[in-house]
Amino acid sequence: MSRPGDDLAVPPGPGLPRGLVLPTAELVERFSRSPGPGGQSVNTSDSRVELEYDVEGSSVLSRTQRERAVAALGPRLVVTASEHRSQHRNRVAARERLAARLREALAPPPPVRRPTRPSRSSQRRRVEAKKQRGRTKALRGRVGDD
Repeated sequence: MSRPGDDLAVPPGPGLPRGLVLPTAELVERFSRSPGPGGQSVNTSDSRVELEYDVEGSSVLSRTQRERAVAALGPRLVVTASEHRSQHRNRVAARERLAARLREALAPPPPVRRPTRPSRSSQRRRVEAKKQRGRTKALRGRVGDD
């Protein structure tokens, strides 16, 4: 977890084998009044945090990472946090949220599914099982007078 004011460390994951460190200079933080809980100081403290990251202009992303992130997130990634009463906790939450969203966006797409067909023996077993089930049910009929 990175502290507010430090460079933002994105943990390793799919598409990021060694993780990523976003410099503080590429992050823009804005503060405003939070609409959430807060008691007496709710109208005076700027506890809502808006964290902005310019994906297109980033110097730490490679070309393929940048293309992948812009396709998933757009040219700018803006994350807000206002669930806590303190500005510090909202700053930490916004940084964690931005790191998580960026990590998801940089993950490579899943491999394309190659359609397969059932084998001839599995088809035969399935049909035989259906026939057996039908015979079993046919024996459940009413007993006739002979």
